Amino acid sequence: MYRHVLPAAGRTPAVPTRAVPTLAALGAPRLLAGLDGAERLDRVAHLTRHGSPPDLCASELVALAEDTGLRGRGGAGFPFARKLSAVLEGQRRADGRAAVVVNGSEGEPGCLKDTALLLYAPHLVLDGALLAARALGAQEVAIGVTRADVARSVRRAIAERGPLSTPVRAQLLTERFVTGEGTALTDGLNRGPGLPSGRKVRSSERGLNGLPTLLSNTETYAQLAVAARLGALGYRNTGDPAEPGTVLLTVAGERVVEAPTGVPLGRVLALCGLSPGQGVLVGGYHGTWLSPSAAATAVLSREALAAHGAVLGAGAVLPLPEGTCLAGETVRVARWMAAESAGQCGPCVLGLPALADALGQAVGGGGQRALDTVRARIRAVERRGACSHPDGTARFVASALAAFPEEFGGHAHGAGCGRPVLGVLPVTGEEAYGGGPPGTGGGRHAGGHAATPAPGPAAPGQRLLVDWTLCRGHGLCADLVPGMVRLGADGYPERAAMPLPARMRRRAQLAVRRCPALALRIQDGG
Repeated sequence: MYRHVLPAAGRTPAVPTRAVPTLAALGAPRLLAGLDGAERLDRVAHLTRHGSPPDLCASELVALAEDTGLRGRGGAGFPFARKLSAVLEGQRRADGRAAVVVNGSEGEPGCLKDTALLLYAPHLVLDGALLAARALGAQEVAIGVTRADVARSVRRAIAERGPLSTPVRAQLLTERFVTGEGTALTDGLNRGPGLPSGRKVRSSERGLNGLPTLLSNTETYAQLAVAARLGALGYRNTGDPAEPGTVLLTVAGERVVEAPTGVPLGRVLALCGLSPGQGVLVGGYHGTWLSPSAAATAVLSREALAAHGAVLGAGAVLPLPEGTCLAGETVRVARWMAAESAGQCGPCVLGLPALADALGQAVGGGGQRALDTVRARIRAVERRGACSHPDGTARFVASALAAFPEEFGGHAHGAGCGRPVLGVLPVTGEEAYGGGPPGTGGGRHAGGHAATPAPGPAAPGQRLLVDWTLCRGHGLCADLVPGMVRLGADGYPERAAMPLPARMRRRAQLAVRRCPALALRIQDGG
């Protein structure tokens, strides 16, 4: 559909791409995947391959989005035509002004599709964003990214276009999981800290610079550019008739694949040389686990995935191979998600670390009571957060328990699985939050803290100290600084002095302020 073979893109430019076979036949679903040596399309190469896009007025653009059934490719799958219509309505109340925002933040380690687009086909994304901007008469197009190489690629593409009637900028934002949340993204683009607002703010009413804003994902704008060139009928020639077009998937955290909607998930995995293994996580770390049998029958459409309680989300497809401990991998990700909190509400600051710790205790042989505690922690954070992060993390854990009850039951009752925790599910900065991959999947303490490495590099000379004369064993510090402060069997911290990683300083400061006994302090120098 993109008429461009996208190379897989690693988290850093040094990661090599890997070739994946291509399956193509007239009238049959097509899967396009990365090839070694693929080059970035500059402006000339882009126009040679794709041609110039048409100009469409606002009503024509809305009609195109409706006729193609175009939905957002960043998570919720919201109908693009409804977004456009909402911004047009917002414009009427804002003196005709508007803005366009491209969400290229992609804060999840298992997602690389938007990175691949912006590195290798940035002009396709710019085509879609500028098409929308011209139709809306927007004052600005802003593109939020979190990788320096991606920012350079986009800025280069902007420069290649020469003078533009609508100003376009690419801004490098802080890389964290919640950066892509709508209010966090616009806050970062507005030169703020890039955190969720905690309020239900519609970007169509108030977004970039306070203007009604069309905010959508990188791939969505690329799809819009393709649809504008092909027209609705041409676009609908590919994919499921009820949900036409293609989707970009990141498979196993390292392969970027374009697939028509309606293709079997098993076929995508087989094309990449993979199997469902122990199960497949669909939709990323706010997504849903599918058992091997469910993954074997699932197809890539909203309706089909909904039957399994799943959504495609940002297009992450993560099969879990047989050789690693499923329960331990789930604990690792739960701890990482807790550490990725924006730190602005109780369900995130307290609830997610408590959920991750409860899950670790259950997997470590805590028995039925520990499993019941996990479910209670899930209920405690659901629908209570300032943004969707607590709900998404709770859904990730709940779906794992539902899809693999025997696995978690065996660990909770001390049997374990005997497999090591290999760290197959990708996370970043693992050493800083105490969720390192070495470990075992068997016996008591499986997936618990025992095998976790010490926290990563500390800020020079800084330590978190516990004053034993004041400490009363409340345990709040272990929730606020997960993986760094560990509680012993008596409920008190295991150590009185802990090196303070720079990544954990903000959490440590929060723990110091909130310690009920005032028993914590940060020591500088020595």
